[in-house]
Amino acid sequence: MKEDRADAAQEHEWLGQISLIYSGLIGIGVVMIQPFLTAASLDLSAKICVVAFSVAIPLLAALVIVNRQEAFRRRATTSVLATIARVVAQNLAFVGVVAGFWHILWIAGVGMLASGILAVGVHSAGFTRLERDAASRAREEPSEAGS
Repeated sequence: MKEDRADAAQEHEWLGQISLIYSGLIGIGVVMIQPFLTAASLDLSAKICVVAFSVAIPLLAALVIVNRQEAFRRRATTSVLATIARVVAQNLAFVGVVAGFWHILWIAGVGMLASGILAVGVHSAGFTRLERDAASRAREEPSEAGS
């Protein structure tokens, strides 16, 4: 019973974080493409940035709406289409950011690419460690209560 409440609380937290992430990516996309709206011509990196965000922003907006419904229902959707949209939107937003920085200065694009890949590793390692520690504590608690 206690584990069910912990899982529900974890899912609620994820839903809140996801909404913040999607909204932040939309904001970043809008800010990054603004200078290109009035540009006479675009180089390859600028074109990649604009195209990536032109696909990512509507998908992210749809995912924000889905996320609000998930939060209201207190559970994540199991839709395959929503899962695919998440992957496409997040990856295209990342491509757009990297291309935007690359347009400004190629080394900034490389730095963004490298730090983005490193950030995924940091998040994965941190998340895995937290979940492993939580599972370990959950196994220890019942045996302590019975002592």
